Amino acid sequence: MKVSIVIPSYNEMRTLPAVLERLKDLRIDKEVLVVDDGSSDGSREWLDGAIAERRFPYELRLIKHERNRGKGGALITGFDAAAGEAVIVQDADLEYDPLQIAEVVRPIADGRADAVFGSRMLSSGVRTYSRLYLAGNKFLSSLISVLFGVRMTDSYTCYKAFRAAELRRFGLVSTGFEIEAELSCKTAFLGLRFLEVPIAYSPRSREEGKKIDFSDAVKGVLGILRLRLSLRRGAFPPRRD
Repeated sequence: MKVSIVIPSYNEMRTLPAVLERLKDLRIDKEVLVVDDGSSDGSREWLDGAIAERRFPYELRLIKHERNRGKGGALITGFDAAAGEAVIVQDADLEYDPLQIAEVVRPIADGRADAVFGSRMLSSGVRTYSRLYLAGNKFLSSLISVLFGVRMTDSYTCYKAFRAAELRRFGLVSTGFEIEAELSCKTAFLGLRFLEVPIAYSPRSREEGKKIDFSDAVKGVLGILRLRLSLRRGAFPPRRD
């Protein structure tokens, strides 16, 4: 099974090269799509050079946004361009170890799931740069679980993997960090075979480049409530087995 790894990147020159280096050791059939979301720190030029020189022993593609569209906008672009049978998100920082991708996508490859989330909450000793962030994530996950009838412990995890054919049904529209809530809600609403697997997490601070903040949590809550009120099954393309 070929896996498309979509990396949204905005001014991540400090960590992106290390992420791509780490992906060398990920022993799966893969393509890596970096969606540069209007960076101005030289990372897109560095990527042009890396691709031209074939610096990495896997298929690496770069898609450029001329202006910043937000994480959701970058992910939608990457999802639309993905050619693999499964798609997973990898952030451009080093909070998530890319070698965990193999375990996250395994249930999809084995035919046991349509969507798999890597949950930080299922790991022992949850680490976070902020207790407020941890509480907010738990609240958002609980809200989705109650409103959409699914047990979900980490709705805002980066590691969300999907069978590509199912992901194409989502009709995603969120451009900011609320894309995380939209992906989680539509996973539950569409009744996808859903699993969570434990993952490790090494949070970075705001000084180190952490971008999500309290306003994103508020947008997430509003987005979840809006989706619960507006979603209709007839609005989605039927499943194609």
